[in-house]
Amino acid sequence: MTARPNLSLIDFCTVYDGEKFSDSIARSVRLAQRAEQLGYSRIWYSEHHNMRHIVSSAPAVLIAHIAAQTQSIRLGAGGVMLPNHAPYVIAEQFGTLAEMHPDRIDLGVGRAPGTDMNTLGRALRRSRDAAERFPEDILELHGYLSGNSRIPGVTAIPGTGTNVPIYVLGSSMYGAQLAAHLGAPYVFAGHFAPTHLEAATSHYRENFQPSELGSEPYCIAAVNVVLDQDHAAAQEQMRQVERRRVRAMVGRNGASISEEQLDALVASPQGRQIIDMLRYTAVGTPEEAVEYLEDFTKLAGADELMISLQGSTDEKASTSMEMLAQAWGL
Repeated sequence: MTARPNLSLIDFCTVYDGEKFSDSIARSVRLAQRAEQLGYSRIWYSEHHNMRHIVSSAPAVLIAHIAAQTQSIRLGAGGVMLPNHAPYVIAEQFGTLAEMHPDRIDLGVGRAPGTDMNTLGRALRRSRDAAERFPEDILELHGYLSGNSRIPGVTAIPGTGTNVPIYVLGSSMYGAQLAAHLGAPYVFAGHFAPTHLEAATSHYRENFQPSELGSEPYCIAAVNVVLDQDHAAAQEQMRQVERRRVRAMVGRNGASISEEQLDALVASPQGRQIIDMLRYTAVGTPEEAVEYLEDFTKLAGADELMISLQGSTDEKASTSMEMLAQAWGL
């Protein structure tokens, strides 16, 4: 039997109704500590801005806090939205992390803004053409971290020589093409962007060009998980997850809509489109989830799976993490 791939986690540091931001951060620490005990390979945190239910706006700071309270699990950004920043600053941040926590730090980079257009232009002050420099920014960042700066006389201190691994994130063909061209490890966001999964991961493997960023292709595929010991209970959890996702997409007015109004939104074409973002979700008992994830691994050609834990409550999502670890044999 072929060995199952490693399992990792993505933590969105969600703030639930009635919570303080510090409550979410404390929960993320506990999640990482438990994931480490269970044998998960890594946890990543994604840069988001101006989203009232997500507090991972500063991944490097969050990683430093959690790394100080764990021992061995790899921690990283999934990812830093690189066009929001100067590559030099990111090299210094993650170089600092690597010096404090050797061989535990990853750096996934994406080109999306991670926020709304108002925040992007007025608060982050990101230029309109910043995303066009993404390929060059990755190479500049790699130069700082590898000790081969592309700017004469400029060294990332700390950062130089740490060789923090850089992963290219993607949710479309663009990321796959870029990762293959650069010879970098690739991560596909199957947990919210299912459309191009097979085409993107296949293109990446077939067109990979070895480089200083990677000698052979390495593909991580993200996928959702909703587990319960009872199949029907897992299905009900999934229904609640879908409704919460549709409500959240309404925006700041989502909290005020009635259940009847939410029913109509869920049944609408827009609601179904939002729900389809969760197409790749393992729903059911632990045994059913293992079967689904094994099939998903083959579909995506994945070397590693990154799990987005879903659930009708945070407690149920945490229980899913426990059950999956046992069923997968971590």
